[in-house]
Order: sequence, then C-alpha cells, then structure tokens
Amino acid sequence: MKAAVYERYGSPDVLQLHDVERPSVQDDGVLIRVHAASVNRSDWESLTARPVYVRLAGSGFLRPKRPILGSDVAGTVEAVGADVTEFRPGDEVLADSMWHGLGGFAEYVSVPERAPLVLKPGDVSFDQAASLPQAAVLALQGLRYKREIQPGDKVLISGAGGGAGSFAIQLAKAHGAEVTGVDSTIKLDT
Repeated sequence: MKAAVYERYGSPDVLQLHDVERPSVQDDGVLIRVHAASVNRSDWESLTARPVYVRLAGSGFLRPKRPILGSDVAGTVEAVGADVTEFRPGDEVLADSMWHGLGGFAEYVSVPERAPLVLKPGDVSFDQAASLPQAAVLALQGLRYKREIQPGDKVLISGAGGGAGSFAIQLAKAHGAEVTGVDSTIKLDT
C-alpha cells in the first residue's frame, strides 16, 4: 500500500510516498481503508519535533519511531478481528489512531475496536468526518467540563481560530449560547 512516510524530523518536505506493508488485523482490531485523513496539531508537532518535549513523549529522540503520521481518519472497514463485535466490513467509520500507532496517512490503518472509533453519519462526507476525531471531541469535552451549556449562557472561546476552537463556537451556538471568540492576530483574515 502507499503511505506518506517520514524518516527524519523536519518540514513537510521530509515526507515521501513509499510502498509499505499493509497493517495486519489483531483479534481486537479493525482494518480501515482510508478515504480521508486530516492534519492536526499533533501531526505537525510529531513531524517537526517541535516543541522538543514531543521527542521525549514517545515520538523518538533522534528520529521518528512511528514513520507514518495521521491520527484522524475516515474510511470503510475492510476487515475485523475475531473478537470485534461492534463493526463489520463495509461500515463507514471515523477514528482517532493517536494512541494506537498513528498511520492514517496511508491507504489502510489498523486500530483496536476500543480506540476512539465510531460509525460515520450518512449525511457527513469522508472529508468532513476526518476533521472530527481530535478537534471536535476536544471542543465537546471542553464545553461539557463543568456542566452542559444552556441557552443564553455566555461562552468565551479562547483559541477560536483553531480546529477545536472553531468546533467549540459551532457547538456552543447550537446549544443557544452567546459566543465570544478570541485568538492571536496572526490568524486574522485581512
């Protein structure tokens, strides 16, 4: 299968298209044929090894341990392991493989059934679904941290110009909140 591989830290220029072995399916695993993957902050930090703590957090000190990035994916279940009960081949899904080896910037990725893995809503495209796992879940968790937002609540979204911030704005407004968003001026559209 084809995969975007990086063997050293750096800019996107270090990514190369390689033929690699298709991941195997463990007994508790789900093999996904990737239709779309999104790039998020964790991918960028792993690629560039910036901030430096990324190297200490398991990415590899001198060179990458996991050569295929991509945590947020959407695709079709190709195969399932013997112990999988919630998914079957043909299911359209979205997943976050961040804590399960990454690998989403490839034609196939394998994740355990217990990974953040859900069925894709039928009215959501694969491209849209691939943007959801980390940013949307982070926004939802942040908005629910103390209590559910109620209509008329006033909500301040710090970092409103980023992935999680943009989802937080939409989710808060959908709950009837009055939203104020702030972010750095570097994200200003002039």
